[in-house]
Amino acid sequence: MDMSNHSGRASAPAVHREAIAADTARMVAMVKGANLATPVPGCPGWTLADLVKHTGSVQRWFSALLRQCVQERPQSRDVELDLPDREDGYADWLTASADVAASAFTTVDADAPMWAWGADQHARFWVRRMMIETLVHRTDAEAAAGVPSVIDSALATDAVDEFLVNLPYAAFFAPKVADLRGDGETLRFHSTDTGGDWLVRLRPDGFGLEPDAADAHADATVQGTAADLLLLVYGRRDRSSDAFEVSGNEDLLTRWFANSAF
Repeated sequence: MDMSNHSGRASAPAVHREAIAADTARMVAMVKGANLATPVPGCPGWTLADLVKHTGSVQRWFSALLRQCVQERPQSRDVELDLPDREDGYADWLTASADVAASAFTTVDADAPMWAWGADQHARFWVRRMMIETLVHRTDAEAAAGVPSVIDSALATDAVDEFLVNLPYAAFFAPKVADLRGDGETLRFHSTDTGGDWLVRLRPDGFGLEPDAADAHADATVQGTAADLLLLVYGRRDRSSDAFEVSGNEDLLTRWFANSAF
C-alpha cells in the first residue's frame, strides 16, 4: 500500500527490527530490579509482571507466525513461552524473547506473502506490528516507573499510520470498531512535527483513510506531535491534554475515541 498520500511510506522492515531490539532493551532496563507488582497506568488492572509477560508473549507468538509463514488465520494463539519459574527472571526472559524474534526475522523474507489481520498481507506486517507493540509497551513500563518517554518521531508517525490504516480490519477482536459508521463525517489527525496527515471518513458501510486529502475539509481535527498522537490513538493520553490542539465536532471525536480502542 502506498501511504505517501498521508504520511509517507512505512519504514523499512530493517528499521522495525532495530527498533524492536532497542525498545526491548530499554524496557528490560526499566523492569530489571523493579517491583513487578507495580501497576501500569496505560493498562488498567495490569502489573509490570503482566506487561512484561504480554510483551514477550506477543514477540514469541508473532515469531512463530513468521517462521511458519502462515497463509490463513491461526485457530490458536498457543505458543511455547518458556516462562521463568520466578518473576525475578522476567527481565532476562524478555531479552530472550527479543532474541527469538531476531532469529525468526532471519528465516523469512519480509516481502513474502503471508496471512495478516490488516491491510498488508506480507510478512513485513508482523515485523511492523511487533515494533509498535514493543514501543507502546516500553512507554507503559516507563510510565509505571514515572520516567518520561522519548519516542522517535519517524517511528511514531509510522505507528500512527499503521493504526489508522489497519483499524478498519480490527473488528473481529475489537468489536466496537464496527460501530464507526457515519454519513461522510471526517476526522483529521495532523502531526505538527513530521507533517503526517490523515483524514478518516466515516461512511454508512464503515470507515477508512481518504487519499490526497491534505487540503480537504475536516469536521473535527486533532493536532499534536507524532509521539503524542501515537499515545493518543492507543489510549495512553487524552485529547484534553495540553499536548493537543483540538477543534471541530466534539460529538464526532467522542464517538471515535469510544469505539477505536484496541
